[in-house]
Amino acid sequence: MAGIKKPKQLIGALECANLPELGIYNLTMRVDTGAATSSLHVDNIEEFKKDNVRWIRFDIHPDIHDVAKTVRCEYKVLSQKKVKSSTATREKRYVIKTRFELGKRAWKIKLTLTDRSEMTYLMLLGRQAMAGKCIVDPDLEFCVSSPNAQPK
Repeated sequence: MAGIKKPKQLIGALECANLPELGIYNLTMRVDTGAATSSLHVDNIEEFKKDNVRWIRFDIHPDIHDVAKTVRCEYKVLSQKKVKSSTATREKRYVIKTRFELGKRAWKIKLTLTDRSEMTYLMLLGRQAMAGKCIVDPDLEFCVSSPNAQPK
């Protein structure tokens, strides 16, 4: 039936998610209702043109337990935006749109790409990605996921 909305999914301050279009599975992320946008740690960003459209290449570490393993990705640039980081510095970041899987649900989210190597978690899930989909209880962790699950 059209018009019936799924109830919002209860999630905790930490969850594991999949970004299958980037080859990332069971990535532990920080859920942050104080951040508007979601961000993902990447390295070696290079911009290039493909059929007269802006694209980027970048390296990601799909397995947090094996940082020596990197995957080179190419993605169409959705936009660029100025973001104020947690350290209050402003930086211009590339934005991509990709499939996001959390628990038994999946939807497209916008991700800014940045260097999060100094942060504990390689991904931060912000408000815009959760809007209409999730309710956050900061006292909980891993409500819909398990950090010990085997990657796909």
